[in-house]
Amino acid sequence: MSGALRKPFTATLAAPALLLGVLAVQWLPILPPHWLSLTLLLPVAAMFWRLPRWRLPLCVCAGALWAMAAGAGAMDSRLPRDLEGRDFVVTGHIDDLPLERDDATRFAFEIDTATLDGQPVPLRGKAMVSWYDAAPPLAPCERWRLLLRLKRPRGLLNPGTADGERMALQRRIVATGYVREDAGNAKLDRAWCVDGVRAAIARGIAARVRDPHDAALLQAFSVGDTRGLSQHDWEVARANGIPHLIAISGFHVGVSAVFGVWLASALYLLWPGLALRWPRVQAQAAGALLAAGIYSALAGFGLPTVRTLLMIAVVALARCSRRGGDGAQSLALAMIAILAFDPLAVLAAGFWLSFTGVGLLMLCLQSHGRGLRAFLHELTAGQILMTVSLLPLTMWFFGEASLVGAMSNLIAVPFVSFVIVPCALLGMLCLGLCPPLATPVLWLAAQLAHAQWWLLEHMATWPGAHWYLPQMAPWALLLATLGALWLFLPRGVPLRALGLVLFLPLLWPPLAKPALGAFEAWVLDVGQGLSVLLRTRGHVLLYDTGARYPSGFDLGEAAVLPAIHALGIARLDALMVSHADNDHAGGAAAVVAAFPQARRYAGEPERMPMPMTPCETGQSWTWDGVRFRVLGPAADAGGKGNDRSCVLLVEGAGGRLLLTGDITSKVEPVVAAALGDGPSPVLLVPHHGSKTSSDADFIDAVDPPFAIVSAGWRNRFGHPKPEVMARYAEAGVPVLNTADSGAIGVEFPAESPARVSGRWRLRDPRYWREQP
Repeated sequence: MSGALRKPFTATLAAPALLLGVLAVQWLPILPPHWLSLTLLLPVAAMFWRLPRWRLPLCVCAGALWAMAAGAGAMDSRLPRDLEGRDFVVTGHIDDLPLERDDATRFAFEIDTATLDGQPVPLRGKAMVSWYDAAPPLAPCERWRLLLRLKRPRGLLNPGTADGERMALQRRIVATGYVREDAGNAKLDRAWCVDGVRAAIARGIAARVRDPHDAALLQAFSVGDTRGLSQHDWEVARANGIPHLIAISGFHVGVSAVFGVWLASALYLLWPGLALRWPRVQAQAAGALLAAGIYSALAGFGLPTVRTLLMIAVVALARCSRRGGDGAQSLALAMIAILAFDPLAVLAAGFWLSFTGVGLLMLCLQSHGRGLRAFLHELTAGQILMTVSLLPLTMWFFGEASLVGAMSNLIAVPFVSFVIVPCALLGMLCLGLCPPLATPVLWLAAQLAHAQWWLLEHMATWPGAHWYLPQMAPWALLLATLGALWLFLPRGVPLRALGLVLFLPLLWPPLAKPALGAFEAWVLDVGQGLSVLLRTRGHVLLYDTGARYPSGFDLGEAAVLPAIHALGIARLDALMVSHADNDHAGGAAAVVAAFPQARRYAGEPERMPMPMTPCETGQSWTWDGVRFRVLGPAADAGGKGNDRSCVLLVEGAGGRLLLTGDITSKVEPVVAAALGDGPSPVLLVPHHGSKTSSDADFIDAVDPPFAIVSAGWRNRFGHPKPEVMARYAEAGVPVLNTADSGAIGVEFPAESPARVSGRWRLRDPRYWREQP
């Protein structure tokens, strides 16, 4: 084909090619050194210009090399592994808005210099820091000298839970830690920054709006400050499918751009002579870009706002240069700009939700003319399209979706974007120009937000507000996304309804259940705590629920429930809380709220916040050929504490599992004597490997084929203790640790010995994931 007839290489071709290369890298377990990727990128860039026929594959290669360089560079900037757990003297400034909670103040700290034992350490970048006890008031932009104990970013890994280490990489977090008490901790100075302006606006809103919750909503709508929102607020938002509206979204940036156009038009109405010096269209484009840029800065430059800002910039530059451009080209240019600036943006859910949603709207939503009727049709059809088409991605990233989201968004999107946000923007403007006028404007915005939230809270109780599906495979995600595209193609495309067929692997995934007489167990990764999920063919028991912290972070809600849903479990038959210590019982309230019909047992029922049946030696029942026996505590056991833990023996046709809670060596002989005849059970190491447990005689008596310890990574107790691990090693018992492996799955088949079925940290290796 001649060069004149060859299809030109445009942004709409370059963007998906670049994305393919960047995305392919995110499946790699390791990366080459970043300098090597950057070196190879130079000849690829040269060939891109010299070999026009090969631009498409070269664009894929360039995207892959650029992503490798960015990923390897970000990983190299993390705290070196051999320096974890050490105390560093650092100087830097507070980034973003500090979050004050009852137990600590948490903030992002941009490290400029770091020293260890008086020697400089090449550590630069953002650290997530907690200041416990009596933390002083902290504000954005302040420079501090602090003594920090740091470690590398490391998250919990379970079925259905968010990958915290991936999020840390995407946010370029180099370390996490806490402030050590030290006389040298001191504030150095304070400079101006955008986050300081955001904090000042948030304080102005709080001072003028009486109701704290209404003020928190306005702060989120105005400057993306979500610190005042509770966990319940986010539950309401998820139930309505509107988390994107709570903080500043891309649509809000678009509304601010319209405000910029209106302001520019008002200037030309007041001074018509301006048109002789500067064309009106160009001034409106510049006004839109300026307003959108300011608002994006106040939002903290989140990915949805940056994506919209880049699209507005493309359109504005085209207007200013008198060039045309369609929506697809603007979207492609925005994607190229984001990937060029930060290829790790593909690790964020917002990247995929933003571009997929806008792309499908452009492709599938046909114009129906102008006027109110056409606007209402496109608004209604758009919300239905977005709800259905983004369902696969929503389930992939968050593990749940809302079936009432279409109706909630149909009401909330126009009301928030065209009524509440403009009112909040006007209030922000008044705060700077005329503070007395800001009070009535913000009062009106608060009343509107209050009414909107009242409706959303009621809709959050409707059936289908929380819809869970088992964790899906990548191929099911791809098929469902293609099905959504097919389903909403323009009229005239044949057999569009068959797109629903491609949703079937997502909606009805194959679920393997244990056979009769068999069972499976998941020892979940809940840090320094315990939670074990047991499933027979038709029944499920949860043993312990992890901790709940004063900050409100609840592992029952954040780790246990998502794992239950991801494993395809819709019903919990029994909850057993070994004893009332927080690391075992803290998440119980969240589990009971989700499964109120489950039978409840506890070793210390009098210390539990809800009614529980006491665990007593001799209790037993059988599910699907699997026997459950309680071996402790005795009915006359007095006092409280670890030795009142429920000890549960689960006996299948081919293997046994012994769950010991936090028992000590005082009661271990009693438990060992109660085991009876049968194969040696897999052992859950008592008390996280504390030195008060796992006596050598107990290990010999149980003689487990392997043992599992549930402990937090680099926990402050030092569990499991080295001397305890030495006793297991001397007995020839392999020990797995959730701190190293993430959640650990164990199968107990009916006709063969127990075997480890999964170690979540090692299941799908990724280059950003910390290894044992």
